[in-house]
Amino acid sequence: MIIGVPKEIKTDEYRVGMLAVGAELLGRDGHTVLIEQGAGVGSGFADEQYSCVGAEVVETARDIYARAELIVKVKEPQPPEISLLHEGQTVFCYFHFAASRELTVGCLEAGIAAVAYETLADAQDRLPLLTPMSEVAGKMSIHEGAKYLERPMMGRGILLGGVTGVAPANVLILGGGVVGTNAARIAAGMGANVTIMDINLDRMRYLDEIMPANVTTIYSDPHAIESYAVHADLVIGAVLIPGGRSPILIDRSLLKKMKTGSVVVDVCVDQGGCIETCRPTTHHEPTYIVDGVVHYCVTNIPGAVSRTSSQALCNATLPFVRELASLGVDAFAAVDAGRAAALNIHDHRLVNNAVSGVFPDLPKR
Repeated sequence: MIIGVPKEIKTDEYRVGMLAVGAELLGRDGHTVLIEQGAGVGSGFADEQYSCVGAEVVETARDIYARAELIVKVKEPQPPEISLLHEGQTVFCYFHFAASRELTVGCLEAGIAAVAYETLADAQDRLPLLTPMSEVAGKMSIHEGAKYLERPMMGRGILLGGVTGVAPANVLILGGGVVGTNAARIAAGMGANVTIMDINLDRMRYLDEIMPANVTTIYSDPHAIESYAVHADLVIGAVLIPGGRSPILIDRSLLKKMKTGSVVVDVCVDQGGCIETCRPTTHHEPTYIVDGVVHYCVTNIPGAVSRTSSQALCNATLPFVRELASLGVDAFAAVDAGRAAALNIHDHRLVNNAVSGVFPDLPKR
């Protein structure tokens, strides 16, 4: 199979969809790997690292998309890339269709098989290709939140961990999954007063066992969210419905009750966000203010630490890339339910139930 790795063109996206070792192993499997010139530079990987293991360095994205049967990348195809997709091509990346009707329609019309990192599940119903980036995003959400609490950034002027004689910041984390757990660890380590909200009691029991004393778990319901949000200095949105749109947990009326200069970091913005006033931002212009609350809603948070993120992502994706290249999309999806769940679009139809539920009017199987 001919496998293409284009350079990412999403704003402020510096990750790459494949490391040199991936290109080498796929070559040993009998496949041809094309990598766009400069694709790895943003993560610190030179073209020579790919060419010396047998990958073909190609000058333009147009050449990649024209020749490749399987496209392996990081973020969802951008509008200029959608126009290059063609019938029968397989694309393996993060799609997050629920957040964009335009993207969904574009991929349906192109006739590709869209295999999504974020909905691929293992035998334990975990999401192995979403987990590494969720770890990065969870940790970074606290770094960014702490920075934007600073007064020059229009925050409240609060040090997250406080100092002797001065109370630490109150951090509210909505969701106790991978993002929320990693956010809590960093916030707690910095000395903040941390509250994690979730609806899974078993998960909260686990978090109670592993978290330090400055982390509290609270069952998530509308009254509890309001009670804690109005006292929070930093709120992390870490809710996940695989393939589906994030539920709104903080609406505009509640936002108005929050502290002036408080910060919200909506990590689930790429699935629509759990804060009503959330809208996508970039690393170049990461924040905006609504009702006195600073909003950080960058859609590709891990892209800022591209070398770490690319290594973590490709460690997880490579076994599945090799399998997909060897089997083809139909046989890959037939292996088990978790791989079938990764297939979001096929033959001009939505084939993932969660995505279909977001767009009930679009063609589905």
